[in-house]
This record gives sequence, structure tokens and C-alpha cells, in this order.
Amino acid sequence: MDWVDELARLRGRGEAGVLLTVATVRGHAPREPGAKLVVSRDATWGTIGGGNAEASAIDRARELLDDGAAGTELLTFRLNDRVATEHGVQCCGGEMTVLVEPIRPRRVVAVFGLGHVGFEIAHVLARHELRLVLVDSRAEATLPERFAALATGPADLSIRHEAAPERVVADLPAEATLLVLTHDHAEDFVLCDAALRHASSGYIGLIGSNAKWQRFRSRLADEGHTAEAIDRITCPIGIPDITAKDPASIAVAVAADLLARRDAGVPR
Repeated sequence: MDWVDELARLRGRGEAGVLLTVATVRGHAPREPGAKLVVSRDATWGTIGGGNAEASAIDRARELLDDGAAGTELLTFRLNDRVATEHGVQCCGGEMTVLVEPIRPRRVVAVFGLGHVGFEIAHVLARHELRLVLVDSRAEATLPERFAALATGPADLSIRHEAAPERVVADLPAEATLLVLTHDHAEDFVLCDAALRHASSGYIGLIGSNAKWQRFRSRLADEGHTAEAIDRITCPIGIPDITAKDPASIAVAVAADLLARRDAGVPR
């Protein structure tokens, strides 16, 4: 397994990591430019030379993971016995600069319901760097040929036929965005109930009218959800300035709302 495989494994698990790369070397150093080390919260893969320089770089990488920082930075290590770190000295005699690159997991958006509106939303979101999970209880709605065009986009795509789509909710990371727009209001309700029971902090959007939402609010309260929890669900979805009801327009309105939330740093 090389460093590319390790980063892919972290992405597949929705975990953040940091890529450390030896950028420049002056004089003697334990590794050459281009040497790489992948750091996660509890493991590492590869090496940039070992010793105190590597240990210090790993410490910094994990500080960035804890802080949620996204920017890159350079660390310079003078490898001589006059420069001590928390981890000791390193007497190679040269100097090494390490590029530190936090690698954040892709935002996860799960679309439940792949009818006309879900289909259009999927096509818009597939043009963004997301992990896109598309779910429907109807086998014909998840036929691969329906979504062939999405494979050319930058999104990581997962298409799932699930007789009980609420089971997918438990597999999603806590910060995932959930869009609920199935063909069946009963299925929509079960998904909303599952989303509120999931320990999530992400955006939950439900397609429908205000009348539908008032019925759902009452039923969710009957299921034991607090008013504060129920308020986590947004219904109707999409930016209100786009009022057209055709599937393509709704998809644009929904995608625009999600992008605006992302750029404003509000809950997903």
C-alpha cells in the first residue's frame, strides 16, 4: 500500500488526515525531497526520516487535525546538535523543510428518493467535490444506467437500493447532509424520524408544503421528539427566491441553498 492508497482509505472512512512531504533538503538529511508520511489521529503510514523532526511534524499534524485547520504550512528543521526539540536532537548536519497538507474528508450529502426531483438534484451535486449517497427503495430508480452521466463528475458516488432506506441513516457520518424527498410520505416520515434519532449535527431537509410539514411536526412530537430537535428539519427546502416547481428548478434552488450554507459556515 502506498500513500495514495492510505489517503483513499481515510477518505472512504470519512476520516481527516494530514499529508507530510519533504519539500526541500539542504546538506545531509534522512530522506530525499518527495518522501511522504500520512498522519491520522491514531496512526501513521510511511516516513519522512524518523527521529525528532518526524515526531515534531507528526505532533503538528495532529494539532491541525484537532483544530480543524485546512490551510497548508511549511515546517523547517535544522538537523544539528545545537537545535533541540521536545523529542531530542538530530545530527544529520543539514536542513529539511516539510510541507504539511491537511486532507479533509469530503462533505457527505445523502439524497433519499431518486424520482424526478432527486434525479435532478443528484446531477447538480455530482458536479461538486462531495461524497454523494443516492438511496431509493425502488430497484428501478437505482439502475446504474440512469446515473451514467454522474460518473464523469468529481463527486464520489454511491447508489444504493434499500428496501428500508432508513437503515442507511445510521451509516452516515454525524455531519452529513440529508435530503428527504421520496415518492411516499410514509417513507419520508420514517426517514425524518431516523434522522432525528441519529446522533447527527448536519442539515436535514424535507421536501413538501407547509401543510405537510405541520402534519409531520405533530407526528414527530408524538414519537417523543422535542420541539428543539424537530426544528433541526428544514421544510420546505431550497432558497425561497426560486419559486418554480419543475424538478430542474427545485434542484437548482436546493443546491444553491446547500452551497450558501457551506460558504457561510452554517450547519450543513
